[in-house]
Amino acid sequence: MNTTPKTLVLGATGSIGYAVTANLLARHLPVTILVRNRAKAEALFLNRSTLTIIEGDVQDATLLNRVSMDKDFIFHGINYPYNKWFGNMDTATQKVIDAARPRKAAQNHATIILPGNVYNFGNTTEPIREDSQPNPCTRKGQLRVAIEAMLEQAANAGQCRVMNVRLPDFWGPNVLNEGVKPIFENALNGKALPWIVNADIPHQSVYTKDAAEIIVRLLLRDWALQTQTTSTIKPYEVWNYGGTVLPSMRAWFEQITSITGNSLNVQLYSRFIISVLGLFMPVLREVKEMLYLYENTILLDDQKVHALFPDFCPTPMKQALTETLTWFSEHELKRPFTPVNTGKPTVFA
Repeated sequence: MNTTPKTLVLGATGSIGYAVTANLLARHLPVTILVRNRAKAEALFLNRSTLTIIEGDVQDATLLNRVSMDKDFIFHGINYPYNKWFGNMDTATQKVIDAARPRKAAQNHATIILPGNVYNFGNTTEPIREDSQPNPCTRKGQLRVAIEAMLEQAANAGQCRVMNVRLPDFWGPNVLNEGVKPIFENALNGKALPWIVNADIPHQSVYTKDAAEIIVRLLLRDWALQTQTTSTIKPYEVWNYGGTVLPSMRAWFEQITSITGNSLNVQLYSRFIISVLGLFMPVLREVKEMLYLYENTILLDDQKVHALFPDFCPTPMKQALTETLTWFSEHELKRPFTPVNTGKPTVFA
């Protein structure tokens, strides 16, 4: 066995894949990323001696198998727009499973790390535990259940190992989806901060750098266990990491604008507005069935991972927001950012 784990990150230029790649590189671990846009990847990851960039598509099974051949871990951070999930997320997952199988005699299979989510459990009023039973209330939730079942069946059949790290909504540098990007760009430009349906109820979310730290710690723990011949490793294991329960999005937005120095203005998009916009925008049409996530507070119970890593401390909220605003200002708006020092205490850690 190698003394240092080799990791393939799929989706490295996306939200959580970017954070995981950056964390691994900061530890000087060897990382290979398979990306469709090499120039974009090179701009995100500058001068990294332990990084290998390969241009291609995860749906190219021949290429994926070749790139995965000597890897110990495959981070499955592949994502598609909501309206392209069906026929892509499932086929990509099957190809990742196939790529994790041993390619040589006496070679171990790879461990797949999946960033899971809460869609599997529908509009639950109970905190979601690692052993909670799926109860999806949407088509996309049903697809997530099917994808996790594919992975669990493959793991139990000895084709791979799987760590499923469930996360809530996430935000941070390079999170460019239409739910997050406008918040930080509008905050920097003094415009209204957009949200869906209800900005006055608690909402759980996670800073991507913190999620990546948990994921990489789990990866390194798994690697250490593999070197112990007496240890028993589960073929499929679930871990939850919930990040922070924000008292409300409005309170969070207020903290963001206190750092930019701009006034707080929140723009809510109602069910009706989303339904109308969905007539012309396929992605928003798919968002409609997910609105229960914004009308209710859905929580992950992450006691298990905190018990495993009692020394883990999430990034203080003001620091995380400042890092994110700085990234968006420099990378997306192409201008420097100086946070306002208001002297106000942090609302939540």
